[in-house]
Amino acid sequence: MVPIPRLKPHHGPALFSYGFRPFFFFGGCYAALAIALWLPLFEGEIVLSTVFGPRDWHVHEMLFGFVPAIVTGFLLTAIPNWTGRLPLQGTPLLVLVIAWIAGRIAIALSAKIGWLAAALIDVGFLALVVGASAREIIAGQNWRNLKVLIPVTVLALANAGFHVEAHVSGMADIATRAGVAAILVLVMLIGGRIIPSFTRNWLARENPGRLPIPFGRFDALTIVVSAAALCIWIVTPRGELTGTALLAAGILQTVRLGRWAGDRTLRDRLVLILHVAYAFVPFGFVLVSVASFGVILPSAGLHAWMTGAIGTMTLAVMTRASLGHTGHELAAKVGTQIIYAAVVVAALVRVLASLSPQWALPLIHVAALAWIVAFGGFAILYGPILFRARQS
Repeated sequence: MVPIPRLKPHHGPALFSYGFRPFFFFGGCYAALAIALWLPLFEGEIVLSTVFGPRDWHVHEMLFGFVPAIVTGFLLTAIPNWTGRLPLQGTPLLVLVIAWIAGRIAIALSAKIGWLAAALIDVGFLALVVGASAREIIAGQNWRNLKVLIPVTVLALANAGFHVEAHVSGMADIATRAGVAAILVLVMLIGGRIIPSFTRNWLARENPGRLPIPFGRFDALTIVVSAAALCIWIVTPRGELTGTALLAAGILQTVRLGRWAGDRTLRDRLVLILHVAYAFVPFGFVLVSVASFGVILPSAGLHAWMTGAIGTMTLAVMTRASLGHTGHELAAKVGTQIIYAAVVVAALVRVLASLSPQWALPLIHVAALAWIVAFGGFAILYGPILFRARQS
């Protein structure tokens, strides 16, 4: 791997010296704020000037608001590693941040400015991210990493589809599934790279013995089968074919996770949380498979994926990258362990709420509180180091 290049002289705020800083901070803040607003919005206590119904606003702002911010922070940090080129900073980075914030404001005020204007502003952010990322990867001739932009591009297209579908039919179901699938494929690709790598590095240094099995044909097969199952699910969310395909993917993903020696990482919470996050991927496949047969509500599997796999993975990446790229020790202190526990509790309780309709409302409140603790806690704990210059 090419080492991170030296930064260009940056005389502005440290927050805009590297892509992970603003996007992780503002993304974490928005993750907490959006859920804090969601419950009173859902219960009719507040009203937003948005063309989306409460359910679609919640789905959209998690899928296409919060997650793209963290994905962008990751890409703008990883691409210099991949290419050896200087990272985006200063004014260009500020432009991307403003574009993301403008999207959030446009969605909140879409009933006033019109659905099409809001859609153009909102979709523009991911278009800029894909364009900027592609330019850097191509300029660095790092062709093998172009594939990472495929699910990001699908996510951008799903966002555009969400606006159109919601406008035409009142609810955006197909686009929602497409967006979830795109992010899951990204988790499979990126998680399949960083989890075995970080695990191997820690085990070789601290706990010699069985190591993760390197990426091979089985991993490629698992990703292909999982992506195919997700494509079937996008088009036909119910039925025997869908359920069988999703179950097969869930089994393969379980085996894949087991090959990464996560059971040997209990002493390092920064590594362990990555394995816990990925465990929600097969868990979600199994739950969505069962839902495809009409046995349980689809929301159980969706929240296993969104709150569990994606929420926990983003928090794991945010904390590790923030520590590593600001010169701090790679160790999960008490506060970090608390926010890790909170996001896992949020995921498990939210799934339980879907499986126990009679207790759904109080459980949703518990899950929401835990989520706010997790991401609001990240902003409080990590905000100071994201706003300060890197430690020497």
